[in-house]
Amino acid sequence: MKKICFIASTGGHLDQLMMLRPIIDKHNSFIVTEKTEYNSIKSNKKIYYLYQVNRLERTWILKMIINTFISLYIFLLKRPEIVISTGVLATIPMCLIAKIFRKRIIYIESFAKVNSPTLTGKLMYRCANEFYVQWEEMLKVYPNAIYKGGIY
Repeated sequence: MKKICFIASTGGHLDQLMMLRPIIDKHNSFIVTEKTEYNSIKSNKKIYYLYQVNRLERTWILKMIINTFISLYIFLLKRPEIVISTGVLATIPMCLIAKIFRKRIIYIESFAKVNSPTLTGKLMYRCANEFYVQWEEMLKVYPNAIYKGGIY
C-alpha cells in the first residue's frame, strides 16, 4: 500500500482536505498542516505541524525557510510516495521536495476559486502530476486540469 502525505494550511484549505477523510482513513497516510491555537483535526492518523505562514507578515520568508527544513525532515522520515495538497503557501516546500524526489503530486485548487487562480495554484499547475479544479469554469484558467466536481 502506498504511503500518502495529505497536506494543507489551516482554515478552509484544511476543511477541504478533510473532505478526503475516507481516502485518508483507507490508506497508509499522515497529515501535515499549520500549527494554530485550535485543533480542528479529528483523525487517528499521525499529524505533523508547520509554522503558519502569512505572506503579509514580515517574517514570512523566515517561516518558509524553517518550514522547508521541517518538510524535508517529515519527508525523509515518512517517505511518502504521493503528496495530496489543497494548498496554500506553507505546503509549497513539501510539494517541491516531493517533485525533487520524483514522487507523485496531486493538487486540488481551492473551492473558493471560481474564475481566477490562487498564487499557489499557478505554481502547482506546473509541477503537479494531477491538478484538479472544483469548478468547470476553472478549466479556462487551467486548460489541462481535471474537473470532477467539488469535494464538498
